[in-house]
Amino acid sequence: MSDDFIHSLPKAELHLHLEGSVDPPTLSELSRRHTTPLSTTNNRYRNIEDSGRVFTEDEARALYRYLDFTGFLAAFKAVTERLRTADDYELVTYRMMKKLHAQNVVHAEVYISAGVVHWRGGEFAPLFEGAERGRQRGERDFGISLYWILDAVRHFGVDEAQRVVDEAIRLKSYNVVGIGIGGDERRAGPEQFRDVYEHAARNGLRLTVHAGETLGPESIWGALRELKPHRIGHGLHAIDDPDLVHYLAEQQIPVELCITSNAVTGCCQAIANHPVRKLFDAGVPVVLNTDDPDMFHTTLNKEYTIAREVFGFADAELRELARNSFRASFLSERRKQEFLSRI
Repeated sequence: MSDDFIHSLPKAELHLHLEGSVDPPTLSELSRRHTTPLSTTNNRYRNIEDSGRVFTEDEARALYRYLDFTGFLAAFKAVTERLRTADDYELVTYRMMKKLHAQNVVHAEVYISAGVVHWRGGEFAPLFEGAERGRQRGERDFGISLYWILDAVRHFGVDEAQRVVDEAIRLKSYNVVGIGIGGDERRAGPEQFRDVYEHAARNGLRLTVHAGETLGPESIWGALRELKPHRIGHGLHAIDDPDLVHYLAEQQIPVELCITSNAVTGCCQAIANHPVRKLFDAGVPVVLNTDDPDMFHTTLNKEYTIAREVFGFADAELRELARNSFRASFLSERRKQEFLSRI
């Protein structure tokens, strides 16, 4: 089958980090804008590598050729250190939407790392104004629908997560629909954030949580029990527990799978070992995503191609994956049906 079929499918992406969409030319451009070390009130951030360094495009590409999860974190830091102004956020948001449009992605729900901005001592709201300008321009120029999910970092602690939720509540009128929590699963269990998530839910936010990426099924069970999320981010290790797979299928809890990401970071030994086929066949409503597309050298269309070429997904099954992406979204039922009717 040709790639034309995959491109023709209207798709939504639900697990996409804005910072991970910054390509090497844009990182190089941002580093030329900011040639001095990062000004911060948070001493924990002062020892960040590359502070003030100007990257050529080739150096930025080399930074993205890491061999493990530690190398990925270094690349992610290099990007977040250089997102310092509202104009920076407008630039990367608009360019991300342009790339989504080129793949026939018509709706996206994008994580933006408010927790990292707070951690380094900055105020998030002024920077978010730039991201919103970029979203509005992208919506006007490309016709893409985009929602924001403010992302906290679990190993920064409960108080920092609460601060992100409070920020999301204040910004609900600016296309902020939900909150998520990522970071190191091993350093902070979900039970610590129960009250934070309950507060978010009471205030009308939708809930996601990264779980089962670096830890096993117990991390997913804990997230489901303590945080009651509407979706699970990654969740690839659900496959290690048949009871959990049955529960996810029975309750129709969407799982945001990121095949290439899991292979590149070593969370999955190889792409061929990814459980996407098994979870789909078991009736779990899986959704394909890129996570950090430019850092993982992928696109959403490539993820669909992997599903077809590596896991044998037929056309009808690829259509079902595209349908899942809208069904699992935080769109209104009316908007979901509008998009579904185009598949």
